[in-house]
Amino acid sequence: MWYHKPVVNEELLQSLPNLRIVASSGVGIDHLDLNLLSSYGVKVSNTPFIISTDTADLGMALMLASSRRLVEGYEMAVSPDTEYFPADWLGTEVSGATLGIVGMGTIGYKVAERAKAFEMKILYHNRSQRKKEEESAVGAVYCKKIDNLLQQSDFVLLAVNLTSQTHKLIGKRELELMKPTATLINISRGLVVDQDALVEALQKKIIKAAALDVTYPEPLPRDHPLLKLKNVIITPHIGSATKKTRRIMMEEMTESIQAGLAGLPVPHEVL
Repeated sequence: MWYHKPVVNEELLQSLPNLRIVASSGVGIDHLDLNLLSSYGVKVSNTPFIISTDTADLGMALMLASSRRLVEGYEMAVSPDTEYFPADWLGTEVSGATLGIVGMGTIGYKVAERAKAFEMKILYHNRSQRKKEEESAVGAVYCKKIDNLLQQSDFVLLAVNLTSQTHKLIGKRELELMKPTATLINISRGLVVDQDALVEALQKKIIKAAALDVTYPEPLPRDHPLLKLKNVIITPHIGSATKKTRRIMMEEMTESIQAGLAGLPVPHEVL
């Protein structure tokens, strides 16, 4: 499967009685019904680790681009109507700011490693607390309650898997807990955020800005209000989109398929 295609549903499974394995690109498996696949005796694999470095890089890129208003700055610099650069056109500093990471898995931790180089204060919320030595290595402080993280952070970065627990994890209440000067960055899944609530929060300046690599649907309808807001950056779900990583993803999927067909242990099998 690439970009969640083809859709694996009961109709497809019934039409493919000899299907042994579904190899899905990327780490997310929210598009798959694991119980249904298991009932047909079909194994599932993904490519969870190879994407983490590139996705963490993109998370930092979105934070920097949003804080320093790079898209707006580019448009100003190349516009045929620009006669001068206004002196009061300012961005927000990243170095020394507080970053709240929601989801401190492999990707979230790699973001923390990068943020440390920017001398950021790092808070994180996760299902379980990291080991003390892992926290110390990046200077991260655990927030058992997400509310504490939201209230303190200048940047809130989402790096969680989409599950029933994280579906619309960030809604109206959570956005209102954030600072009015804060930026929301989403590199996980669009449905982790209540998009209607986000639009309202951005329009009413409840939060300052958003930088999103993921939305729902993808792409957004061309008349969607998020596409019209100056304080929003949207990229086309490109967290893992580098040549080297995409090639390795395909190689890992091929290895999983070969193992599944040979009756061998499947690398990165999703249970």
